[in-house]
Amino acid sequence: MKIKFLLIGTSLSLIPTLTYAQCVATQDCETLGYTETSCNGGKGVKCPFGNWWACIGISTEECSELGFTYTCSGTGYSGGSGTACNGKYTACTCASGYDWKDGSCQKQILNGPDGDVYKCNGIVVGVKTADMNFYVAMKDLGYMFWDEANSSCLNYIFCNNIKGTLPTKEQLDILYNNKAQINTLLLANGGNQISEKYHWSSTSDTKYYYVLDMFNGYTYWHVGNNDYYARPILTSW
Repeated sequence: MKIKFLLIGTSLSLIPTLTYAQCVATQDCETLGYTETSCNGGKGVKCPFGNWWACIGISTEECSELGFTYTCSGTGYSGGSGTACNGKYTACTCASGYDWKDGSCQKQILNGPDGDVYKCNGIVVGVKTADMNFYVAMKDLGYMFWDEANSSCLNYIFCNNIKGTLPTKEQLDILYNNKAQINTLLLANGGNQISEKYHWSSTSDTKYYYVLDMFNGYTYWHVGNNDYYARPILTSW
């Protein structure tokens, strides 16, 4: 049986027209709301179509627990390092003339004397007492003949192109008299104490060289083919 419908007195304009649209899924992460390159503490959802994230809020306490503790502002600071968490960073970048050290931007110390220590790029490379006009290297160079000791000390670099020497007889005597204080300074700044053995000086008398026993202060003249300690000193800077 066929059923027919008769439309009487009805305008064709009132008959709804159906429009068919095709639904297309976008794969544009930023359009979808994934706008961050990373999230603090990994708290977020990663875009399935790329390396973008939608981040979830994180509290100040949580930021602190994750190591975001530095505001990175003030004298010597040029900004934060890496991604911020609630306005704080895990480390800071420093302005010219400042170094990031021990959790802050600290003013760089120029190479050269700084009281009882001599520094190179902020590192102590020599020490002295107030009444000494030379700095002592942080470590002995070893146990060697005089020729090797003299050559090694003349080529020992304290900083950049600044080289050392063997101490003279008089300087070796001064070093012995200040041994206790020098050893304290050496240990406090990462050096080695002066070995309580014979040490070479640069002072010679024909084939004999002046040596000093750092244990008891005794002095001797010895030929150069004996093994004694050598410690460079810095006399000009």
